Amino acid sequence: MSACIPIETAQPRPRRSAQARIVWGPRVVTVGGDAPVRVQSMTNTDTADVIATAIQVKELAQAGSEVVRITVNTPEAAQAVPHVREQLDRMGIDVPLVGDFHYNGHTLLTQYPACAETLSKYRINPGNVGKGDKHDKQFSQMVEAAMRWDKPVRIGVNWGSLDQELLAQMMDENSRRAQPWQARQVMYEALISSALQSAARAEELGLAHEQILLSCKVSGVQDLIAVYRELARRTDHALHLGLTEAGMGTKGTVASATALSILLQEGIGDTIRVSLTPQPGESRTQEVVIASEILQSLGLRIFVPSVTACPGCGRTTSTTFQELAKQIDDYLRLQMPLWRKQYPGVEQLKVAVMGCIVNGPGESKHADIGISLPGTGEAPAAPVFIDGEKRLTLRGEGIATEFQALVDQYIRDRFGAPA
Repeated sequence: MSACIPIETAQPRPRRSAQARIVWGPRVVTVGGDAPVRVQSMTNTDTADVIATAIQVKELAQAGSEVVRITVNTPEAAQAVPHVREQLDRMGIDVPLVGDFHYNGHTLLTQYPACAETLSKYRINPGNVGKGDKHDKQFSQMVEAAMRWDKPVRIGVNWGSLDQELLAQMMDENSRRAQPWQARQVMYEALISSALQSAARAEELGLAHEQILLSCKVSGVQDLIAVYRELARRTDHALHLGLTEAGMGTKGTVASATALSILLQEGIGDTIRVSLTPQPGESRTQEVVIASEILQSLGLRIFVPSVTACPGCGRTTSTTFQELAKQIDDYLRLQMPLWRKQYPGVEQLKVAVMGCIVNGPGESKHADIGISLPGTGEAPAAPVFIDGEKRLTLRGEGIATEFQALVDQYIRDRFGAPA
């Protein structure tokens, strides 16, 4: 028998970015360094509509978003920001708010100091901060506001709104090379240069290095991977990851999971957002769920209890196990905002809902609590395993309700405070 080398467990590479602090009142969210990779999201309400915006921020925060970005594009929106914060405070939602500025951010941050003070962080797009001679002045005004109110800044470059003057300059330089780069490579370099040059300028103005976060967003998976690998090689600034427009449904989910997982596994990225176009009638919180699932699947974070369920086959012609798995998964997610406070550590719970005897008992034993439902032709009994041991068998029409009650009891016994 040949000698074998033990297979090492795969682990994401450690990150080496500077650490920023996003503060709101008593709440401090650290980003970068040894801090966890943070989930970010963005509202799609008109920020001037205080109630609608506050409600959506609350929904995103309760779904697991640790930072929420809101659009600040008009005087009305800027005036509304403190009132949005007030509504959130009344609801007990302490999530930090990030102001997303384009074109007129220098004016809004200067003329509406209550907005500048209330926001926990500013997002500045170098491509949308004025043209020509106005660019440096308007960029400086925004950085000066950040310093005045002690706010971190994300310098967010986007290939859909890249600084055209910088891009034209780099195209000209490329044309003079003995061996010109491909146009896409010039685009990559322009994105990275815009971010790094803007960060350097912000530091010259006096903004602390660790208060600057960077992003270079594109829409293509391979493009994002290429840009961020190079960006991470050149700087230790904390990095925000995300496709700028991931798309809808399966396409957006798969594209985001693919790109972000590769970079996170390489130790690149400190905050993430899944810029998913919601399906008609779909909640905005879906982007938070997907971002959280990406981190949880990689083993970087644990947000909610995991539910293991088999895909089904010819042995499981009944849909009972599918319905029960969905019911349990939905129930656990719905309860998490309360359970996080009431049952510390509950997010580590592992539940199994299996459909037949082939893998059912085995998977159920590996979970904290699991049930193996009868497959086609099997005896109408569902053994329940708790902490690896068979404890009881459920039968009859009320299996789903009885199993959910067992899960509730298990959570209370294991994660509840001692009497």
